[in-house]
Amino acid sequence: VDASNLQRQLLHNTDRIGERKVDSAKKTLTAMNPDVRVATYDVRLAADNILQIIEGYDLIVDGTDNFPTRYLVNDASVKTGIPVVHGSIFRFEGQVTVFDPTRGPCYRCLLPEPPPAELAPSCAEAGVLGVLPGIIGSIQAIEAIKLVLDLGDPLIGRLLTYDALEESFRTFSVRKDPECPACGPNAGELVLADYDELCMSHPRT
Repeated sequence: VDASNLQRQLLHNTDRIGERKVDSAKKTLTAMNPDVRVATYDVRLAADNILQIIEGYDLIVDGTDNFPTRYLVNDASVKTGIPVVHGSIFRFEGQVTVFDPTRGPCYRCLLPEPPPAELAPSCAEAGVLGVLPGIIGSIQAIEAIKLVLDLGDPLIGRLLTYDALEESFRTFSVRKDPECPACGPNAGELVLADYDELCMSHPRT
């Protein structure tokens, strides 16, 4: 935990600076509800361990802040059929969607290939409005509840965007890409890989 995290990462506080984030997060969550079992994984998510980590879960809530991990999570989702509640933020904007490879498009249908590093700044490099992760994360939580309880109309095939400066929401359709390299009919066998060297100039956090 670093002091620079605290304006947007509410699971931590000043007393936890220097602690491992997984340990700090578990303390906060168990203090809120000791009946919840929190399983932590103090490892770097990678192609050689992601399938073992996500095995047995009903869905993945993706709050990562870099493209290599998003593509890795997507490809693991396509291989396993586990849906992903995707959320991302940039400065004053955010977006949420659900990538369920059994019922709709995947992340690569939206963005087939990772962007170059110079077009993919991290939160530390680009900055983000401190309250924005809470807004986007709350919408992700709603989508996760809907999926687990089979309620309402989840954001499958729809991208919800939020602009904090305009205080506006917009929804865009996202369709399955027949040429998708991950879930398209001609995609072939999907091999999990790490994409750090293609689109990342900074370490994962």
